[in-house]
Amino acid sequence: MSLQALRKEYIPNIPCEISDINITVQESSLVKVDKKIENIFEKTSKSPLLSFISGKGKKANFLKVGVLFSGGPAPGGHNVIAGVFDSLKKIDNRSQLYGFLNGPDGILKNKYIVITKELIDNYRNCGGFDLIGSSRTKIETEEQFKQALNNVKSLDLDGLIIIGGDDSNTNALYLAEFFLKENFKTKVVGVPKTIDGDLKNEYILISFGFDTACKVYSEMIGNLARDAMSSKKYYHFIKLMGRSASHIALECALKTQPNFVLIGEEIFKGKKGLDQIVKDIAEMVIKRAKQNKNYGIILIPEGIIEFIYEIKMLIGELNKILSSYEKKFKSFEDKEKIDFVLSKLSNSSKKSFLYLPKDIQKQLLLKRDPHGNVQVSQIETEKLLIDKVKEELKNKKDIKFNPIAHFFGYEGRASFPSNFDANYCYALGFVASSILKEGYTGYICAISNLNKSVNEWRGKAIPLASMMNMEIRKGKEKAVIKKALVDLKGKPFEMFVSLRDKWIIEDNYKYPGPIQFFGDKKLTDSCPIIIK
Repeated sequence: MSLQALRKEYIPNIPCEISDINITVQESSLVKVDKKIENIFEKTSKSPLLSFISGKGKKANFLKVGVLFSGGPAPGGHNVIAGVFDSLKKIDNRSQLYGFLNGPDGILKNKYIVITKELIDNYRNCGGFDLIGSSRTKIETEEQFKQALNNVKSLDLDGLIIIGGDDSNTNALYLAEFFLKENFKTKVVGVPKTIDGDLKNEYILISFGFDTACKVYSEMIGNLARDAMSSKKYYHFIKLMGRSASHIALECALKTQPNFVLIGEEIFKGKKGLDQIVKDIAEMVIKRAKQNKNYGIILIPEGIIEFIYEIKMLIGELNKILSSYEKKFKSFEDKEKIDFVLSKLSNSSKKSFLYLPKDIQKQLLLKRDPHGNVQVSQIETEKLLIDKVKEELKNKKDIKFNPIAHFFGYEGRASFPSNFDANYCYALGFVASSILKEGYTGYICAISNLNKSVNEWRGKAIPLASMMNMEIRKGKEKAVIKKALVDLKGKPFEMFVSLRDKWIIEDNYKYPGPIQFFGDKKLTDSCPIIIK
């Protein structure tokens, strides 16, 4: 029997306080929302926090619910849909679940399938988003909102569940507000998905997929560390997913204990420049060489380039230029593009741009994603650092420096979910259905006590409006969900700081090995270190 077949048979473990459809909703006080946000979301900004406990809730007839994935895959997504499906059938066996195909595109084009038991059973505890697909399409124009409304009306949906990250859940709130203004019944609920771990707050301890992705990356980091110890001649520069926050780098560091780790938030706070980062890495290489250790492991979050102060300022200027001259820019050849931006950049940003190798310059000018973000996974920061460290060490003839670049990214997005993520996602599906059954809209699902045993997990619902702030997107101010960065005063970072000086010289590598699905629950069901 294959692992794939065995995983389909796994029954997620969730407490009866979440799986019971007879729940009571407890409303706490209203969450404080900024005045600007309140003015934008008049209908959804005055909402209380919700807690779900066993008891008698609203009696619901059968529900018709739509669900879609939005953004990149994260392990466990199919279990969210499985949880929604199973809970809807518990509410009323006549309930129907529609899966919109290819993410937000599906709701705009009214492309969907009906989720059946036979269909969902083939995807339980499996990775990927391939049941219904996903996309990064953003619903933002008046025409698109009307299209979405017309299509949910045609299906007579009671609810719409959007499984996605911060931008996708921002979309969920805009849709919830629009449906209310149009006096239509469809309630909108978000589910926190992103392997980056930057969609969290005091109520959402971590987004789903983070645990699995970090375990996948940590296995590979451990394998490279063992290889480095064996051959004793290579430095492995490993770029990890994490566009806007360094949570993955921090979690993997605590799991594997590499020699050097860049934490973007610390670099930005200290306004550390690229030249200083390069000097720090070179200094580590020299120190280890004195111990006859010409090898090591270096972790780099993919978004590090946006944390380096002068590069962040540069990217901000480039975003404005590319947004303002979008049509003109597309007609240019590569050299013309570089010459054009140089004519528009400030003197300080021009200097930063010219300091970078030509390949990196070109990568910084690549097409933005639909949300206006630099596609940092396409910027080879690990190779940039290798080149600059080589330059720094070129006069040190006695130093052996043989670097190898790696990028661990897409490998972690569609793995079989860990038991933690399989359980967590299934529970989120039940919570999403409970929110809809009780008639609430403009909320995101949460599970409290994730760092405790599953029996202590409890369902929550957080008003999306409470997570919003104003940011500049595509050159304009817009209300979006605020990303959660690494807390430099938090226990996980403090633990890392207390250990990292040792790691520079000593070989304290840990080798986590592959994700374990069977055996001791302390191993199979373990939660991320950063939430313990």
